[in-house]
Amino acid sequence: MTVDAVVFDLDGVIVDSEPVWEEVRRAYVAARGGTWQPDTQRRLMGMSTGEWAEYLSGELGVDRSAEQVAVDVVEEMARRYAVRVPLIDDADLVVRRLASRWPLGLASSSPTRLIAAALTAADLAAEFRVTLSTERTARGKPAPDVYLAVAERLGVDPARCAAVEDSSNGVRSAAAAGMRVVAVPHGSYPLDPDAAELAATVLSSVHDLTPEVVDRLG
Repeated sequence: MTVDAVVFDLDGVIVDSEPVWEEVRRAYVAARGGTWQPDTQRRLMGMSTGEWAEYLSGELGVDRSAEQVAVDVVEEMARRYAVRVPLIDDADLVVRRLASRWPLGLASSSPTRLIAAALTAADLAAEFRVTLSTERTARGKPAPDVYLAVAERLGVDPARCAAVEDSSNGVRSAAAAGMRVVAVPHGSYPLDPDAAELAATVLSSVHDLTPEVVDRLG
């Protein structure tokens, strides 16, 4: 079956934002009376805005409501992006190369505001037909909601979509939607074994994501 569309994740695939998210949220938890746990960053990856804000406010003991946590952390992330958006391994060139062959979607756990800020700063907004945040879906990753919604908006059967993901929860999400997953794990956050088995192919860098790689998924 041929691939009719490609759906990218944003954080960890196009933008090297996971370390920035971790730094910002760690500092926020420490400053607000919470306790960062050893597995916190892994658990946070893929959560929607509402989910991670509730987690920081509830389980980690931050002395702010979930709504206030979300506002504060997103504001700090937007401030960081205004200074610099760290692109990964020529990811902007990869996106443009694939956009010349396929319609592109973006399925991200970042808030809508940060998706727009990142794509605008990277001059990539025009390359994506559809962008969607998990804050607009009932469930975040690893649930398939965001990938199913992006495929629907693209007008493409999820089974005819390739997804590009870096995190275990992201891979699980795209695979649960029925997509063929290209995994590009971040060096600091390796895939869990079960997630690695769900990927159709695993690349060491997004730079290696060529049209030929996508063609071979068909």
